[in-house]
Amino acid sequence: MAEDTAVDTRPTKIMYVAEATAHGGRDGHVTSQDGRLQLKVAMPPELGGDGNGTNPEQLFAAGYSSCFHNALILVGNRAGYDLTGSTVAAKVGIGPNRHRGYGLAVALSISLPVLDPQLAAELVDAAHEVCPYSNATRGNIEVTILLG
Repeated sequence: MAEDTAVDTRPTKIMYVAEATAHGGRDGHVTSQDGRLQLKVAMPPELGGDGNGTNPEQLFAAGYSSCFHNALILVGNRAGYDLTGSTVAAKVGIGPNRHRGYGLAVALSISLPVLDPQLAAELVDAAHEVCPYSNATRGNIEVTILLG
């Protein structure tokens, strides 16, 4: 019998909970419980909307890129490296899947201009193991990492 080598990435302790409510789906607005987030959402023109608002894919890209960048800074600092000037950009694509639903694909473009490519790749791999977004999406959606 094959041994299950999956890593359990569930939190052992919840340290913070974010809460947001959607009103009107993709053509409405979203608000956070604390009022700090209040955004109009709209379907992008590519999906038949007017594009007069943000959309869930942009919000996911913003969350994933900032979270991954923080994980990268964390592992870099732990290893003694200053990652000033580094950036992480996320592209989130949406399209139909084989099960009559929709799926996402993510491309993370990472710039670590002050590090040699081998060291940069090692830190990116370590950040990919630490980042909560990476852990939540692993095995569920395609995540491509581009280091340059």
